Amino acid sequence: MNLGIGSVSPYADRLNKPNFGYEDIKVSKLLVHPIKSCRGTSVQSCRYTPEGFENDRRWAIIDEKHVVVTAREKAKMVLITPKVEVAENSPHGGFLRVSFPKDSGCEEFMVPLRPTEEVLSTWKLIDAIKLWNSSVDGYICETLPSMPTASGRSPSSILSEYLEAPVQLVYKGGRPRPCDETSSFPELKATTDYQDGYPLLVLSEENVEAVEKELRGHVGTQGIEERWTTDKILVERFRPNIVLRGAGPFEEDNWEEIGIGTDTSTAASNPGILLVSKCARCLLPNVCTETGVRDKAVPFKVLMKFRTGVDPENKWKPCVGCNGVPLAEGVISVGDTVVVRKMIV
Repeated sequence: MNLGIGSVSPYADRLNKPNFGYEDIKVSKLLVHPIKSCRGTSVQSCRYTPEGFENDRRWAIIDEKHVVVTAREKAKMVLITPKVEVAENSPHGGFLRVSFPKDSGCEEFMVPLRPTEEVLSTWKLIDAIKLWNSSVDGYICETLPSMPTASGRSPSSILSEYLEAPVQLVYKGGRPRPCDETSSFPELKATTDYQDGYPLLVLSEENVEAVEKELRGHVGTQGIEERWTTDKILVERFRPNIVLRGAGPFEEDNWEEIGIGTDTSTAASNPGILLVSKCARCLLPNVCTETGVRDKAVPFKVLMKFRTGVDPENKWKPCVGCNGVPLAEGVISVGDTVVVRKMIV
């Protein structure tokens, strides 16, 4: 944030305080989303690399034109449940088990968690998959002879039945996918898998509470139904990886780098996570992760009332949460301490 010559940081009163005046910020939830736009899994602990959480958005679903499909187009994708099953004695490190709502009639299937080069050599590689403005590679996933589906159908056939359109399940290939540079980090050198743009999304629980508070005052207007007088907004709608508690609503907007560890000392010394940009929101959070139904107003219309203009790069888009890039490998657990290392000045 360039404040101009002679300007004073709005956070100047915090700059010389331990942890910039924050007293007790903790990791309250960790979420991994193995298949892009499908249901996330809450975990107690997770390994991460500079490309993001282990197994997060490592898979995606593409259409006939090799364009990544998301719950923006197919809301009921959020009801597809991918579950990581680790098996260290397996040559593939385990399996990804994918299941569907019982009333869908679709059978579950399993694919290898980390397919070997021998397996990948038998899968078709698509070199140009379109994901926003980037071209990404991916292998079309197949089941192994040791884990056939009940009907003998392929994962892509089952997904096509569920989504009522011809689609394919792909596993990220080996070609690095560069992240876009940002105004705060014009020389950013980072890569990721099938995430929208950056390896991690960091978000405070208090953000959702603030959105709910704003929401209550607009019930009955702009298509906001009466049920929102009491209904809660689940944090899972925002698709975060790291959920924090203790800083206050939208405080992460002000951070440039954080450290996370078992205590304050390790959080201060562990490799940091750069918060490279605000996360501009679309209509995806309107999709209920429990029903797969898209709300016509909530939370997007509410966010438009008080969360636009917070990011100069996205003046007309509401922002919630921040995109993160880890500086090295590590492990993060629920209950870990968060230390703010750098503020935006």
